[in-house]
Amino acid sequence: MNDYTNAIEIKNVTKKYDGFTLDNISFDVPRGSIMGFIGQNGAGKTTTIRSLLNIIPINAGEIKLLGLDYAEQEQAIKERIAVVFDELPFHDIFNAKDMSRIFKGLYQKWDDKVYESYLDRFQLPRKKKIGQFSKGMKMKLQIACALSHDAELLVMDEATTGLDPVVRSEILDIFLEYLQEENHSILMSSHITSDLEKIADSVTFIDRGKILVTGYKDEVLGNHGVIKCTKADYKDIEPEDIISARITDFGAEAMVSDRAEAARKYSGLLIEPTTLEEIMVYYVHRVAKEWSV
Repeated sequence: MNDYTNAIEIKNVTKKYDGFTLDNISFDVPRGSIMGFIGQNGAGKTTTIRSLLNIIPINAGEIKLLGLDYAEQEQAIKERIAVVFDELPFHDIFNAKDMSRIFKGLYQKWDDKVYESYLDRFQLPRKKKIGQFSKGMKMKLQIACALSHDAELLVMDEATTGLDPVVRSEILDIFLEYLQEENHSILMSSHITSDLEKIADSVTFIDRGKILVTGYKDEVLGNHGVIKCTKADYKDIEPEDIISARITDFGAEAMVSDRAEAARKYSGLLIEPTTLEEIMVYYVHRVAKEWSV
């Protein structure tokens, strides 16, 4: 078993499509942590995940998973990681018992007892065909399979999308349990930022194929803030201090990326804490700079 500091290392990765480019992106997922990978649909989250899983070839850059080269040591990596997609990759004609037999042939460390315990916990029927499962049941089955072969890294692409809040909460609790073992790590892509605010240690925000923000969640939230002021006061704020501003009939709300500096510079104005969702929205409008609702 190799030693490594970061569960995932992505360095200067570029992937070019007609009409979209994953543009020289870099970020790390520290070992033993959960990183929220956020962005709008079409921002590049799935392309990044497919690149690091070597499903699609990259044009440039370096990727390491668990300290190993993602392409040269792909087979060794796949034995030690688990992936959960937003759409179930299992055929509708199979049942939960069939999945146990299939996965036992794929993973040396497959554990039937662990799998059975997850089926019990999730109240999943053994013999009902997967095609008759609800979306929530399908996601729970994927997670049961993902967590039953002692994977060190869990990679999830929009895994909680379309699930009701009760099921989402249950699944988030499972992920936090999984992280209790210090060598376990998670990369969780989602546009449901409230989920990530609850459980993520760090966040990476991608938009239009570029990484805009990456770092520890508490630092990202602590550094950003929203200045709420009149339109007259807003005119006195220097444009370079603002990511973007929402202009309303009543005034202006401007996001800053250095709350402490803005508080010193504009001491008469109210600067409120923000959320990951707001950060995402204000950065998406960064090119237009000003927007209204």
